[in-house]
Amino acid sequence: MGNASAEMTMPQISPLVGEPIKRADAERLAGVLKALADPARLRLLSLIQSVPEGEASVSDLTAPLGLSQPTVSHHLRILTEAGLLEREKRGVWAYYRLVPSAIATIADLLTPPRKRSARRTR
Repeated sequence: MGNASAEMTMPQISPLVGEPIKRADAERLAGVLKALADPARLRLLSLIQSVPEGEASVSDLTAPLGLSQPTVSHHLRILTEAGLLEREKRGVWAYYRLVPSAIATIADLLTPPRKRSARRTR
């Protein structure tokens, strides 16, 4: 599998900046948010991020999640296709790590710009 993050294209404008987001951009963002909107996937991201090596294999993740290997693999595939994880195959094992730029992009898109405080004149 190739580097999914290279395939992920996030909108250049936040839906919260006051300009309408384009339909295609909204669909891409919704797809990524849908991948995030699952408790097991959020836990996977958290588990992978928290290991000292910054990467984990399916076998490292099944016991902490309490899910079967096929279920964990399914969730990892969804997160990888969304561009949130990178997958690297080493021998018979595949290792997953976060794509920090993808996580940062989502955070930036969902963070409204600071409003300028209006100065009061007396």
